[in-house]
Amino acid sequence: MARRPEEYRTSLWIDWCPGCGNYGIVTALTQALAELELDPRKTVIVSGIGCSGKTPHYINANGFHTLHGRAIPFATGIKLANPKLTVIVHGGDGDLIGIGAGHFVALGRRNIDITVIMHNNQVYGLTKGQASPTLPRGIKTKALLKPNIQDMLNPIALALAAGYTFVARSYAMDIQHLKEMIKKAIRHRGAAFIDVLQPCVTYNDVYTVQFYRKALYKLEDDPSWDPVVRSPEEEAEKKARAFLKAMEWGDRIPIGVFYQNPLVPSFEDRLAERLGKEYLENPPALQSIADGEGRPIVSTEAFKKIFAQSIVRVRKRGKQQG
Repeated sequence: MARRPEEYRTSLWIDWCPGCGNYGIVTALTQALAELELDPRKTVIVSGIGCSGKTPHYINANGFHTLHGRAIPFATGIKLANPKLTVIVHGGDGDLIGIGAGHFVALGRRNIDITVIMHNNQVYGLTKGQASPTLPRGIKTKALLKPNIQDMLNPIALALAAGYTFVARSYAMDIQHLKEMIKKAIRHRGAAFIDVLQPCVTYNDVYTVQFYRKALYKLEDDPSWDPVVRSPEEEAEKKARAFLKAMEWGDRIPIGVFYQNPLVPSFEDRLAERLGKEYLENPPALQSIADGEGRPIVSTEAFKKIFAQSIVRVRKRGKQQG
């Protein structure tokens, strides 16, 4: 029986500002989850701090509202402990590529099968509209006393450089397009990133609905555009084309899939090669650690041995230095 988007919404009242792009993101997400018929019990929504951090509260699935900039490491632990789960990260532009930039890069390098959805409104919406890393230099939004003094960080270019194997951009007010990008990202086995442009109706009076209506165009409308890598020989060419498109910002801004490489093994697959197929079939989170009466069944002897060896090394080093 097909699932309905309403099944993935909690009854909690959404308290974002009226007109906020986050409403479109949640709508597109619930539609994507329903069309993919994902089991809410095997789906995890992870967020950090900011307006986007509330997303797990509104989705009827497992949810973790974590620390500022730390959604990705939380999601990494969840996914590696149980690779059978569908893990989706929601974070703002400041949360993911400001304080969380190091974690953002690490996820791309590892190519862990996690989908990262960035709510990109160019400002810190929850803390009253300061410039975020994605606001171009020289732009003055209404919350800034003077134009932004720092250069912008291009999230698409950063994701490509970091090693994400699925990189896309969409628009919060085009729910149909965003839904399709989310579905493609979740289906992709590997690190997937979607830069979602969204108006902040309260603090950003530059990148508005009217601005995006004029500037946005879809990559898929070009019959010659093909972002999928089908052989190792194509990788450099496809990534170079994606970088060129990523540099377009201003009067013309592309949305769609910039790059997709299904040939790179995910981090989970690499771990399975090293640890054996048991890792994927019976991952750590599903293993028993106690019997029916609660008695531990995991041996601690190996840990005791490692600890004892460490003590010996520390004492030996202390004698040498003394």
